[in-house]
Amino acid sequence: MLYINKKIVTDETMHPVAVLIDYQDWQRIEQILQAYQEQQKEEFNINKYAGVITLSQEPLEYQQQIRDEWK
Repeated sequence: MLYINKKIVTDETMHPVAVLIDYQDWQRIEQILQAYQEQQKEEFNINKYAGVITLSQEPLEYQQQIRDEWK
């Protein structure tokens, strides 16, 4: 795990309100987050789900049929 030297800032009632870290640590965190976000974008591809299911009924007709059952 990445060690980050931090200082917790509290208010008068000793509730934490902020965390101070070194700028170099902040830059490392930003790099890690950016790499993670790029990885997430690459992994999710909605096109891989195209054509996976086949429908036996028109979706709008099915929706109307289900809503009619609620009445």
